[in-house]
Amino acid sequence: MAERDSSLSETPAPLPWRRLAFAAAVLVLFLAVVAAAAGVGGMFTARSVGTWYRELARPNWTPPSWLFSPVWTALYALMAIAAWWVWLVAGRCAGWALAAFFVQLVLNTGWSAIFFGLRMPGWAFAEIVVLWLAIAITALLFARHSKFAAVMMLPYLAWTGFAAVLNFAIWRMNV
Repeated sequence: MAERDSSLSETPAPLPWRRLAFAAAVLVLFLAVVAAAAGVGGMFTARSVGTWYRELARPNWTPPSWLFSPVWTALYALMAIAAWWVWLVAGRCAGWALAAFFVQLVLNTGWSAIFFGLRMPGWAFAEIVVLWLAIAITALLFARHSKFAAVMMLPYLAWTGFAAVLNFAIWRMNV
């Protein structure tokens, strides 16, 4: 029977203590990078959410404002853990998957800059479509290494799809 390549398996091989400490440090790094992206996006959002955004016409199915923070916190945590898991199980083989992850993270922050910072819902809609595609590609690339990590990206993909529909509705209602 052929030996299975552990770098492509769903579950990483047991880690010695030093490697376990390094893996934990990398998890903290992924969480910090994602939190930094969230913070930058949050700065753009904070400038407009209490003023400009409140004055926009929005569909009656718009979620209440208090819901966005906990949802995004959970989604950002899932994103970071999914990327870390891919790194953990695939190591150097995860290059393209992790590159796609960082591209979608930049696009995620970019959406906040365009929608809330520049107050341009039309351009933000175009950007969020690209973001949604980047998340889908990331999830597909993650699935090559770990179905678990790919599944962790699905709530983010679904929420971004919903956000795109909401973005489109807001744009059309305010032209």
